[in-house]
Amino acid sequence: MLASTSRNSLKRVSRKAALWSSQSECTGALPVTFSRCQSTQQVAAKPALHSSSSRIRNKPWSFVPDQSFQGTARGSAIARYQFRSTGFANSKSTAMVLRMCKEMKQEGVNPDIIIYNNLLACLADDCHVLEAWAVVEDMSSMGIAPDRNTFNHLIHASRRLHSGAMWDILDKMDAANIPPNERTFQLMIQRHTTPERKNLEFALQCVYEMGTRGLILELTIAQDVIGLAAELGFPRLAIDLAENFEATSVRRLSSETWIGCLASSAEALYAKGVQRCWEKVIGDLNVTPDEGLCLDVLHTAGRHGLSDLATDVIRVLRILGADWQEYHFAPLVEAMCNAGNLKDAFGTLDLMRSSNIFPTAVTTQPIYEVLKQDVDKVDGAWELLDKLRSEGKTIDRTAINAIIRAAISLSDLQRAVGAYKAFPDYKCVPDIDTFNSLLSGCIIASHRGLGDRLLLDLKELGIKPDATTYERIIVLCLTQTTYEDAFFYLEEMKAQKYVPPRSVYDAIIRTCIAAGDSRYTLALDELKQCGYTVSDNLQTFIDTGGRESRPRS
Repeated sequence: MLASTSRNSLKRVSRKAALWSSQSECTGALPVTFSRCQSTQQVAAKPALHSSSSRIRNKPWSFVPDQSFQGTARGSAIARYQFRSTGFANSKSTAMVLRMCKEMKQEGVNPDIIIYNNLLACLADDCHVLEAWAVVEDMSSMGIAPDRNTFNHLIHASRRLHSGAMWDILDKMDAANIPPNERTFQLMIQRHTTPERKNLEFALQCVYEMGTRGLILELTIAQDVIGLAAELGFPRLAIDLAENFEATSVRRLSSETWIGCLASSAEALYAKGVQRCWEKVIGDLNVTPDEGLCLDVLHTAGRHGLSDLATDVIRVLRILGADWQEYHFAPLVEAMCNAGNLKDAFGTLDLMRSSNIFPTAVTTQPIYEVLKQDVDKVDGAWELLDKLRSEGKTIDRTAINAIIRAAISLSDLQRAVGAYKAFPDYKCVPDIDTFNSLLSGCIIASHRGLGDRLLLDLKELGIKPDATTYERIIVLCLTQTTYEDAFFYLEEMKAQKYVPPRSVYDAIIRTCIAAGDSRYTLALDELKQCGYTVSDNLQTFIDTGGRESRPRS
Protein backbone atom coordinates (compact mmCIF):
# COMPACT_ATOMS: atom_id res chain seq x y z
CA MET A 1 0.00 0.00 0.00
CA LEU A 2 2.71 2.46 1.01
CA ALA A 3 4.87 1.49 -1.98
CA SER A 4 2.10 1.95 -4.56
CA THR A 5 1.08 5.24 -3.06
CA SER A 6 4.63 6.49 -3.21
CA ARG A 7 4.95 5.33 -6.86
CA ASN A 8 1.80 7.19 -7.88
CA SER A 9 3.00 10.35 -6.11
CA LEU A 10 6.27 10.28 -7.99
CA LYS A 11 4.39 9.93 -11.33
CA ARG A 12 2.26 12.98 -10.57
CA VAL A 13 5.28 15.01 -9.58
CA SER A 14 7.13 13.98 -12.78
CA ARG A 15 4.19 15.03 -14.96
CA LYS A 16 4.00 18.44 -13.22
CA ALA A 17 7.73 18.93 -13.56
CA ALA A 18 7.55 18.19 -17.31
CA LEU A 19 4.66 20.64 -17.68
CA TRP A 20 6.60 23.43 -15.85
CA SER A 21 9.62 22.72 -18.06
CA SER A 22 7.63 23.02 -21.26
CA GLN A 23 6.01 26.23 -20.10
CA SER A 24 9.39 27.67 -19.26
CA GLU A 25 10.72 26.89 -22.68
CA CYS A 26 7.82 28.73 -24.30
CA THR A 27 7.60 31.78 -22.09
CA GLY A 28 11.14 32.03 -20.69
CA ALA A 29 9.81 32.91 -17.22
CA LEU A 30 8.72 31.07 -14.13
CA PRO A 31 4.99 30.35 -13.82
CA VAL A 32 4.83 31.70 -10.23
CA THR A 33 5.98 35.13 -9.07
CA PHE A 34 7.76 35.31 -5.65
CA SER A 35 8.20 38.62 -3.81
CA ARG A 36 11.29 39.03 -1.62
CA CYS A 37 13.03 41.84 0.18
CA GLN A 38 15.85 43.06 -2.03
CA SER A 39 19.31 43.80 -0.65
CA THR A 40 21.45 46.79 -1.61
CA GLN A 41 22.85 44.83 -4.54
CA GLN A 42 20.60 43.96 -7.45
CA VAL A 43 19.75 40.28 -7.56
CA ALA A 44 20.14 38.94 -11.10
CA ALA A 45 17.89 36.09 -12.15
CA LYS A 46 19.42 33.32 -14.17
CA PRO A 47 17.62 32.05 -17.26
CA ALA A 48 15.80 28.78 -16.91
CA LEU A 49 17.63 25.70 -18.09
CA HIS A 50 16.41 24.26 -21.43
CA SER A 51 16.31 20.55 -21.03
CA SER A 52 13.80 17.93 -21.92
CA SER A 53 14.11 16.04 -18.64
CA SER A 54 13.98 18.62 -15.77
CA ARG A 55 14.29 17.55 -12.14
CA ILE A 56 12.85 19.20 -9.04
CA ARG A 57 15.04 21.95 -7.65
CA ASN A 58 15.30 22.63 -3.95
CA LYS A 59 14.92 26.36 -4.63
CA PRO A 60 12.47 27.96 -7.03
CA TRP A 61 15.00 30.69 -7.94
CA SER A 62 18.66 31.32 -8.33
CA PHE A 63 20.70 34.43 -7.55
CA VAL A 64 24.19 35.78 -7.27
CA PRO A 65 25.52 35.09 -3.71
CA ASP A 66 26.07 38.20 -1.57
CA GLN A 67 29.26 37.50 0.34
CA SER A 68 28.94 40.71 2.39
CA PHE A 69 25.73 39.50 4.05
CA GLN A 70 26.23 38.47 7.68
CA GLY A 71 24.80 34.99 7.52
CA THR A 72 26.24 33.78 4.26
CA ALA A 73 29.84 33.33 5.38
CA ARG A 74 31.12 31.49 8.41
CA GLY A 75 32.66 33.73 11.12
CA SER A 76 36.35 33.72 11.85
CA ALA A 77 37.83 31.60 14.63
CA ILE A 78 38.57 34.60 16.85
CA ALA A 79 34.97 35.80 16.53
CA ARG A 80 33.63 32.40 17.56
CA TYR A 81 35.88 32.34 20.60
CA GLN A 82 34.87 35.87 21.53
CA PHE A 83 31.24 34.82 21.47
CA ARG A 84 31.89 31.71 23.55
CA SER A 85 34.03 33.53 26.11
CA THR A 86 31.35 36.19 26.56
CA GLY A 87 28.81 33.50 27.33
CA PHE A 88 31.14 31.87 29.85
CA ALA A 89 31.80 35.24 31.49
CA ASN A 90 28.07 35.90 31.84
CA SER A 91 27.52 32.47 33.38
CA LYS A 92 30.67 32.76 35.53
CA SER A 93 32.04 29.45 34.24
CA THR A 94 35.73 29.64 35.01
CA ALA A 95 36.42 26.02 34.17
CA MET A 96 34.72 26.29 30.77
CA VAL A 97 36.60 29.40 29.74
CA LEU A 98 39.91 27.77 30.69
CA ARG A 99 39.05 24.75 28.52
CA MET A 100 38.28 27.15 25.71
CA CYS A 101 41.69 28.77 26.12
CA LYS A 102 43.25 25.32 25.81
CA GLU A 103 41.37 24.76 22.56
CA MET A 104 42.57 28.12 21.25
CA LYS A 105 46.16 27.16 22.03
CA GLN A 106 45.79 23.87 20.24
CA GLU A 107 44.30 25.57 17.18
CA GLY A 108 46.92 28.33 17.23
CA VAL A 109 44.39 31.14 17.68
CA ASN A 110 45.79 34.17 19.51
CA PRO A 111 43.39 35.80 22.02
CA ASP A 112 42.51 39.47 21.90
CA ILE A 113 41.55 42.02 24.57
CA ILE A 114 37.92 40.82 24.60
CA ILE A 115 38.82 37.21 25.36
CA TYR A 116 41.36 38.29 27.99
CA ASN A 117 38.79 40.47 29.75
CA ASN A 118 36.20 37.69 29.69
CA LEU A 119 38.74 35.35 31.23
CA LEU A 120 39.53 37.96 33.89
CA ALA A 121 35.84 38.39 34.62
CA CYS A 122 35.51 34.69 35.45
CA LEU A 123 38.64 34.69 37.60
CA ALA A 124 37.55 37.87 39.41
CA ASP A 125 34.22 36.36 40.41
CA ASP A 126 36.08 33.52 42.15
CA CYS A 127 38.70 35.86 43.69
CA HIS A 128 41.60 34.20 41.86
CA VAL A 129 43.99 37.11 42.29
CA LEU A 130 47.25 35.40 41.31
CA GLU A 131 45.70 33.86 38.22
CA ALA A 132 44.24 37.23 37.22
CA TRP A 133 47.64 38.90 37.41
CA ALA A 134 49.10 36.00 35.41
CA VAL A 135 46.55 36.73 32.68
CA VAL A 136 47.60 40.39 32.68
CA GLU A 137 51.25 39.38 32.30
CA ASP A 138 50.28 37.12 29.40
CA MET A 139 48.50 40.06 27.81
CA SER A 140 51.65 42.15 28.06
CA SER A 141 53.73 39.38 26.50
CA MET A 142 51.25 39.30 23.60
CA GLY A 143 51.63 43.05 23.16
CA ILE A 144 48.07 43.80 24.31
CA ALA A 145 47.73 46.79 26.64
CA PRO A 146 45.15 46.48 29.45
CA ASP A 147 42.11 48.72 29.25
CA ARG A 148 39.71 50.07 31.86
CA ASN A 149 37.75 46.81 32.06
CA THR A 150 40.97 44.92 32.75
CA PHE A 151 41.74 47.06 35.79
CA ASN A 152 38.13 46.82 36.98
CA HIS A 153 38.37 43.04 36.93
CA LEU A 154 41.60 43.20 38.91
CA ILE A 155 39.95 45.41 41.54
CA HIS A 156 37.05 43.01 41.74
CA ALA A 157 39.37 40.01 42.09
CA SER A 158 41.27 41.63 45.00
CA ARG A 159 38.18 42.60 46.98
CA ARG A 160 39.09 40.26 49.84
CA LEU A 161 42.66 41.47 50.13
CA HIS A 162 43.99 44.46 52.03
CA SER A 163 43.09 47.90 50.71
CA GLY A 164 46.69 48.35 49.55
CA ALA A 165 46.04 45.95 46.67
CA MET A 166 43.22 48.16 45.41
CA TRP A 167 45.33 51.30 45.64
CA ASP A 168 48.15 49.63 43.70
CA ILE A 169 45.73 48.87 40.87
CA LEU A 170 44.43 52.43 40.91
CA ASP A 171 48.01 53.72 40.70
CA LYS A 172 48.61 51.54 37.65
CA MET A 173 45.43 52.93 36.07
CA ASP A 174 46.65 56.44 36.69
CA ALA A 175 50.06 55.61 35.24
CA ALA A 176 48.35 54.28 32.10
CA ASN A 177 46.25 57.48 31.85
CA ILE A 178 43.04 55.47 32.26
CA PRO A 179 40.51 57.36 34.39
CA PRO A 180 38.07 55.34 36.54
CA ASN A 181 34.47 54.99 35.40
CA GLU A 182 31.20 54.17 37.15
CA ARG A 183 32.11 50.50 37.40
CA THR A 184 35.42 51.34 39.07
CA PHE A 185 33.77 53.44 41.75
CA GLN A 186 31.06 50.83 42.14
CA LEU A 187 33.64 48.17 42.96
CA MET A 188 35.43 50.53 45.36
CA ILE A 189 32.21 51.39 47.20
CA GLN A 190 31.04 47.79 47.35
CA ARG A 191 34.40 46.84 48.85
CA HIS A 192 33.96 49.27 51.75
CA THR A 193 30.24 48.77 52.43
CA THR A 194 30.50 45.09 53.27
CA PRO A 195 29.54 43.94 56.79
CA GLU A 196 33.22 43.30 57.52
CA ARG A 197 34.44 46.83 56.70
CA LYS A 198 31.54 49.34 56.90
CA ASN A 199 33.76 52.25 55.90
CA LEU A 200 31.11 54.93 55.42
CA GLU A 201 33.61 57.79 55.12
CA PHE A 202 35.37 56.22 52.14
CA ALA A 203 32.06 55.41 50.46
CA LEU A 204 30.94 59.02 50.81
CA GLN A 205 34.27 60.19 49.43
CA CYS A 206 33.74 58.00 46.35
CA VAL A 207 30.22 59.33 45.89
CA TYR A 208 31.52 62.89 46.04
CA GLU A 209 34.32 62.08 43.59
CA MET A 210 31.79 60.62 41.16
CA GLY A 211 29.81 63.83 41.32
CA THR A 212 32.84 65.97 40.55
CA ARG A 213 33.70 63.77 37.55
CA GLY A 214 30.13 63.87 36.23
CA LEU A 215 29.61 60.14 36.69
CA ILE A 216 26.16 58.74 37.45
CA LEU A 217 25.64 56.89 40.72
CA GLU A 218 23.96 53.56 40.13
CA LEU A 219 20.85 52.58 42.05
CA THR A 220 22.34 49.58 43.83
CA ILE A 221 25.39 51.56 44.95
CA ALA A 222 23.22 54.40 46.22
CA GLN A 223 21.15 51.94 48.21
CA ASP A 224 24.28 50.36 49.69
CA VAL A 225 25.64 53.71 50.87
CA ILE A 226 22.27 54.86 52.23
CA GLY A 227 21.70 51.55 53.98
CA LEU A 228 25.16 51.70 55.57
CA ALA A 229 24.55 55.24 56.85
CA ALA A 230 21.22 54.17 58.35
CA GLU A 231 22.75 51.05 59.89
CA LEU A 232 25.57 53.00 61.53
CA GLY A 233 23.12 55.41 63.18
CA PHE A 234 23.29 58.41 60.83
CA PRO A 235 19.62 58.77 59.88
CA ARG A 236 19.84 62.42 58.84
CA LEU A 237 22.71 61.68 56.47
CA ALA A 238 20.91 58.64 55.08
CA ILE A 239 17.72 60.58 54.40
CA ASP A 240 19.60 63.47 52.79
CA LEU A 241 21.40 61.04 50.49
CA ALA A 242 18.14 59.29 49.62
CA GLU A 243 16.27 62.49 48.82
CA ASN A 244 19.19 63.88 46.82
CA PHE A 245 19.42 60.69 44.75
CA GLU A 246 15.73 60.63 43.91
CA ALA A 247 15.83 64.35 43.06
CA THR A 248 18.61 63.84 40.52
CA SER A 249 17.68 60.42 39.13
CA VAL A 250 14.74 58.98 37.26
CA ARG A 251 14.97 55.79 39.28
CA ARG A 252 13.49 55.35 42.72
CA LEU A 253 14.95 53.71 45.78
CA SER A 254 13.51 50.45 47.02
CA SER A 255 11.01 50.32 49.85
CA GLU A 256 13.56 48.42 51.96
CA THR A 257 15.93 51.40 51.77
CA TRP A 258 13.28 53.82 53.00
CA ILE A 259 12.17 51.45 55.74
CA GLY A 260 15.81 51.24 56.86
CA CYS A 261 15.93 55.05 57.05
CA LEU A 262 12.69 55.03 59.04
CA ALA A 263 14.01 52.44 61.47
CA SER A 264 17.27 54.33 61.95
CA SER A 265 15.43 57.60 62.55
CA ALA A 266 13.06 55.98 65.05
CA GLU A 267 15.92 54.32 66.89
CA ALA A 268 17.70 57.66 67.20
CA LEU A 269 14.42 59.45 68.12
CA TYR A 270 15.00 61.76 65.15
CA ALA A 271 11.58 63.38 64.82
CA LYS A 272 11.97 65.09 61.43
CA GLY A 273 13.43 61.97 59.89
CA VAL A 274 10.62 59.82 61.23
CA GLN A 275 8.00 62.18 59.85
CA ARG A 276 9.61 62.36 56.40
CA CYS A 277 10.20 58.61 56.15
CA TRP A 278 6.76 57.72 57.54
CA GLU A 279 5.08 59.88 54.92
CA LYS A 280 7.26 58.30 52.22
CA VAL A 281 6.70 54.70 53.32
CA ILE A 282 3.00 54.91 54.17
CA GLY A 283 1.88 57.59 51.75
CA ASP A 284 4.01 57.25 48.61
CA LEU A 285 5.14 53.63 48.69
CA ASN A 286 1.99 52.29 50.39
CA VAL A 287 4.07 49.89 52.49
CA THR A 288 2.97 48.76 55.94
CA PRO A 289 5.83 48.44 58.47
CA ASP A 290 5.89 45.65 61.01
CA GLU A 291 4.66 46.07 64.57
CA GLY A 292 8.13 46.51 66.05
CA LEU A 293 8.94 49.42 63.75
CA CYS A 294 5.54 50.97 64.45
CA LEU A 295 6.29 50.79 68.16
CA ASP A 296 9.62 52.57 67.64
CA VAL A 297 7.85 55.28 65.67
CA LEU A 298 5.32 55.61 68.51
CA HIS A 299 8.12 56.17 71.01
CA THR A 300 9.58 58.95 68.84
CA ALA A 301 6.15 60.52 68.43
CA GLY A 302 5.57 60.38 72.16
CA ARG A 303 8.93 61.91 73.01
CA HIS A 304 8.47 64.88 70.65
CA GLY A 305 4.74 65.42 71.09
CA LEU A 306 3.74 64.30 67.56
CA SER A 307 0.18 63.33 68.41
CA ASP A 308 -0.99 63.21 64.77
CA LEU A 309 1.80 60.83 63.87
CA ALA A 310 1.06 58.65 66.90
CA THR A 311 -2.63 58.51 65.96
CA ASP A 312 -1.74 57.45 62.42
CA VAL A 313 0.53 54.71 63.74
CA ILE A 314 -2.35 53.39 65.86
CA ARG A 315 -4.44 53.30 62.68
CA VAL A 316 -1.73 51.41 60.78
CA LEU A 317 -1.48 48.89 63.61
CA ARG A 318 -5.16 48.14 63.17
CA ILE A 319 -4.66 47.70 59.41
CA LEU A 320 -1.71 45.44 60.16
CA GLY A 321 -3.98 43.21 62.22
CA ALA A 322 -2.09 43.71 65.48
CA ASP A 323 -4.08 43.61 68.68
CA TRP A 324 -4.04 46.94 70.48
CA GLN A 325 -2.19 46.79 73.77
CA GLU A 326 -1.45 49.18 76.60
CA TYR A 327 2.09 49.77 75.36
CA HIS A 328 0.65 51.01 72.05
CA PHE A 329 -1.45 53.72 73.69
CA ALA A 330 1.07 54.81 76.32
CA PRO A 331 3.21 56.68 73.70
CA LEU A 332 0.03 58.21 72.28
CA VAL A 333 -0.87 59.61 75.71
CA GLU A 334 2.69 60.89 76.08
CA ALA A 335 2.54 62.58 72.67
CA MET A 336 -0.69 64.33 73.56
CA CYS A 337 0.69 65.51 76.88
CA ASN A 338 3.89 66.82 75.32
CA ALA A 339 1.80 68.57 72.67
CA GLY A 340 -0.18 70.31 75.44
CA ASN A 341 -3.39 68.45 74.60
CA LEU A 342 -4.23 67.17 78.07
CA LYS A 343 -7.92 66.82 77.36
CA ASP A 344 -7.38 64.28 74.56
CA ALA A 345 -4.93 62.47 76.80
CA PHE A 346 -7.69 62.01 79.39
CA GLY A 347 -10.07 60.96 76.61
CA THR A 348 -7.62 58.34 75.37
CA LEU A 349 -7.87 56.59 78.71
CA ASP A 350 -11.60 56.13 78.16
CA LEU A 351 -10.92 54.85 74.62
CA MET A 352 -8.53 52.28 76.00
CA ARG A 353 -11.01 51.09 78.60
CA SER A 354 -13.76 50.78 75.98
CA SER A 355 -11.38 48.68 73.84
CA ASN A 356 -10.86 46.32 76.78
CA ILE A 357 -7.37 47.74 77.37
CA PHE A 358 -6.75 48.69 80.98
CA PRO A 359 -4.62 51.78 81.64
CA THR A 360 -2.05 51.62 84.41
CA ALA A 361 0.01 54.09 86.40
CA VAL A 362 2.68 53.80 83.70
CA THR A 363 0.15 54.86 81.08
CA THR A 364 -0.75 58.01 83.01
CA GLN A 365 2.85 58.85 83.89
CA PRO A 366 3.01 61.62 81.22
CA ILE A 367 -0.18 63.15 82.64
CA TYR A 368 1.34 63.07 86.10
CA GLU A 369 4.52 64.75 84.80
CA VAL A 370 2.42 67.63 83.44
CA LEU A 371 0.20 68.05 86.50
CA LYS A 372 2.97 67.98 89.10
CA GLN A 373 4.50 71.19 87.73
CA ASP A 374 2.22 73.45 89.81
CA VAL A 375 -1.07 73.50 91.69
CA ASP A 376 -2.86 75.44 88.95
CA LYS A 377 -2.42 72.55 86.55
CA VAL A 378 -3.91 70.20 89.15
CA ASP A 379 -6.93 72.43 89.52
CA GLY A 380 -7.21 72.86 85.75
CA ALA A 381 -7.36 69.10 85.30
CA TRP A 382 -10.76 69.03 87.03
CA GLU A 383 -12.13 71.44 84.43
CA LEU A 384 -10.98 69.13 81.64
CA LEU A 385 -12.61 66.15 83.33
CA ASP A 386 -15.84 68.08 83.69
CA LYS A 387 -15.82 68.94 79.97
CA LEU A 388 -15.31 65.32 79.05
CA ARG A 389 -18.12 64.27 81.35
CA SER A 390 -20.44 66.87 79.78
CA GLU A 391 -19.56 65.45 76.35
CA GLY A 392 -20.76 62.04 77.45
CA LYS A 393 -17.30 60.56 77.96
CA THR A 394 -16.52 58.22 80.82
CA ILE A 395 -13.83 59.36 83.23
CA ASP A 396 -11.30 56.65 83.91
CA ARG A 397 -10.09 56.19 87.48
CA THR A 398 -6.47 56.29 86.38
CA ALA A 399 -7.03 59.95 85.46
CA ILE A 400 -8.04 60.75 89.05
CA ASN A 401 -5.14 58.66 90.32
CA ALA A 402 -2.78 60.84 88.28
CA ILE A 403 -4.27 63.93 89.93
CA ILE A 404 -3.78 62.37 93.37
CA ARG A 405 -0.16 61.52 92.64
CA ALA A 406 0.49 65.06 91.36
CA ALA A 407 -1.04 66.59 94.52
CA ILE A 408 1.07 64.36 96.75
CA SER A 409 4.16 65.27 94.73
CA LEU A 410 3.35 68.91 95.51
CA SER A 411 3.04 67.97 99.23
CA ASP A 412 -0.62 68.92 99.11
CA LEU A 413 -2.26 66.07 100.99
CA GLN A 414 -5.51 68.01 101.33
CA ARG A 415 -5.98 68.22 97.54
CA ALA A 416 -5.11 64.53 97.27
CA VAL A 417 -7.79 63.60 99.78
CA GLY A 418 -10.25 65.87 97.99
CA ALA A 419 -9.53 64.05 94.74
CA TYR A 420 -10.05 60.74 96.55
CA LYS A 421 -13.48 61.86 97.72
CA ALA A 422 -14.42 62.89 94.16
CA PHE A 423 -14.46 59.31 92.89
CA PRO A 424 -18.23 58.87 93.38
CA ASP A 425 -18.93 62.13 91.51
CA TYR A 426 -17.36 60.70 88.37
CA LYS A 427 -18.85 57.24 88.87
CA CYS A 428 -15.45 55.72 89.49
CA VAL A 429 -14.17 53.25 92.06
CA PRO A 430 -10.69 53.56 93.58
CA ASP A 431 -8.18 50.78 93.03
CA ILE A 432 -5.08 49.64 94.87
CA ASP A 433 -2.95 52.32 93.13
CA THR A 434 -5.21 54.97 94.64
CA PHE A 435 -4.59 53.79 98.19
CA ASN A 436 -0.88 53.25 97.66
CA SER A 437 -0.51 56.83 96.42
CA LEU A 438 -2.46 58.19 99.37
CA LEU A 439 -0.39 56.13 101.80
CA SER A 440 2.77 57.66 100.37
CA GLY A 441 1.24 61.07 101.13
CA CYS A 442 0.49 59.95 104.68
CA ILE A 443 4.16 58.94 105.09
CA ILE A 444 5.30 62.40 103.99
CA ALA A 445 2.90 64.04 106.43
CA SER A 446 3.38 61.35 109.17
CA HIS A 447 -0.42 61.13 109.28
CA ARG A 448 -1.05 57.72 110.86
CA GLY A 449 -4.74 58.40 111.50
CA LEU A 450 -5.48 59.00 107.80
CA GLY A 451 -3.58 55.85 106.96
CA ASP A 452 -5.77 53.80 109.27
CA ARG A 453 -8.93 55.22 107.69
CA LEU A 454 -7.62 54.41 104.25
CA LEU A 455 -7.00 50.82 105.33
CA LEU A 456 -10.60 50.58 106.52
CA ASP A 457 -11.88 51.89 103.18
CA LEU A 458 -9.62 49.43 101.45
CA LYS A 459 -11.20 46.52 103.31
CA GLU A 460 -14.73 47.80 102.76
CA LEU A 461 -14.17 47.91 98.99
CA GLY A 462 -12.81 44.37 99.09
CA ILE A 463 -9.47 45.36 97.61
CA LYS A 464 -6.61 43.07 98.57
CA PRO A 465 -3.43 44.85 99.71
CA ASP A 466 -0.33 44.17 97.66
CA ALA A 467 3.35 44.26 98.61
CA THR A 468 3.53 48.03 98.04
CA THR A 469 0.61 48.55 100.41
CA TYR A 470 2.28 46.60 103.22
CA GLU A 471 5.58 48.34 102.61
CA ARG A 472 4.05 51.79 102.91
CA ILE A 473 1.91 51.03 105.94
CA ILE A 474 4.98 49.62 107.72
CA VAL A 475 6.99 52.73 106.91
CA LEU A 476 4.03 54.86 108.04
CA CYS A 477 4.00 53.07 111.41
CA LEU A 478 7.73 53.70 111.76
CA THR A 479 7.14 57.45 111.50
CA GLN A 480 5.34 57.36 114.87
CA THR A 481 6.78 57.29 118.36
CA THR A 482 5.10 53.96 118.97
CA TYR A 483 5.90 51.69 116.09
CA GLU A 484 4.82 48.29 117.42
CA ASP A 485 2.32 47.92 114.55
CA ALA A 486 5.19 47.88 112.10
CA PHE A 487 6.19 44.40 113.30
CA PHE A 488 2.55 43.28 113.13
CA TYR A 489 2.19 44.35 109.49
CA LEU A 490 5.58 42.82 108.73
CA GLU A 491 4.39 39.41 109.93
CA GLU A 492 1.10 39.84 108.07
CA MET A 493 3.02 40.68 104.93
CA LYS A 494 5.06 37.49 105.20
CA ALA A 495 1.88 35.52 105.94
CA GLN A 496 0.49 36.76 102.60
CA LYS A 497 3.54 35.20 100.85
CA TYR A 498 5.09 38.58 100.09
CA VAL A 499 8.84 38.94 100.46
CA PRO A 500 9.57 42.21 102.28
CA PRO A 501 11.88 44.42 100.23
CA ARG A 502 15.27 45.56 101.50
CA SER A 503 13.90 49.08 102.15
CA VAL A 504 11.48 47.72 104.80
CA TYR A 505 14.22 46.02 106.79
CA ASP A 506 16.47 49.04 106.36
CA ALA A 507 13.78 51.34 107.81
CA ILE A 508 13.05 48.98 110.74
CA ILE A 509 16.73 48.57 111.62
CA ARG A 510 17.39 52.31 111.56
CA THR A 511 14.30 53.09 113.63
CA CYS A 512 15.15 50.46 116.26
CA ILE A 513 18.77 51.57 116.55
CA ALA A 514 17.72 55.22 116.87
CA ALA A 515 15.28 54.25 119.63
CA GLY A 516 17.74 51.92 121.37
CA ASP A 517 15.59 48.88 120.54
CA SER A 518 17.56 45.66 120.46
CA ARG A 519 15.08 44.06 118.07
CA TYR A 520 17.09 45.53 115.23
CA THR A 521 19.21 42.36 115.43
CA LEU A 522 16.17 40.26 114.53
CA ALA A 523 15.44 42.46 111.54
CA LEU A 524 19.10 42.30 110.55
CA ASP A 525 19.04 38.48 110.63
CA GLU A 526 15.85 38.37 108.53
CA LEU A 527 17.43 40.75 106.03
CA LYS A 528 20.31 38.30 105.56
CA GLN A 529 17.94 35.31 105.42
CA CYS A 530 16.09 36.95 102.52
CA GLY A 531 19.35 37.04 100.59
CA TYR A 532 19.98 40.76 100.95
CA THR A 533 23.41 42.15 101.72
CA VAL A 534 23.99 44.87 104.26
CA SER A 535 24.87 48.09 102.49
CA ASP A 536 27.94 50.05 103.57
CA ASN A 537 25.76 52.96 104.64
CA LEU A 538 23.59 50.76 106.85
CA GLN A 539 26.61 48.98 108.34
CA THR A 540 28.16 52.34 109.23
CA PHE A 541 24.86 53.38 110.83
CA ILE A 542 24.87 50.21 112.92
CA ASP A 543 28.52 50.53 113.94
CA THR A 544 28.12 54.15 115.01
CA GLY A 545 24.97 53.41 117.01
CA GLY A 546 22.72 55.54 114.86
CA ARG A 547 25.10 58.39 114.15
CA GLU A 548 25.59 59.08 110.46
CA SER A 549 29.21 59.24 109.35
CA ARG A 550 30.31 62.68 108.29
CA PRO A 551 33.05 63.34 105.79
CA ARG A 552 36.19 64.98 107.19
CA SER A 553 36.59 68.66 106.45
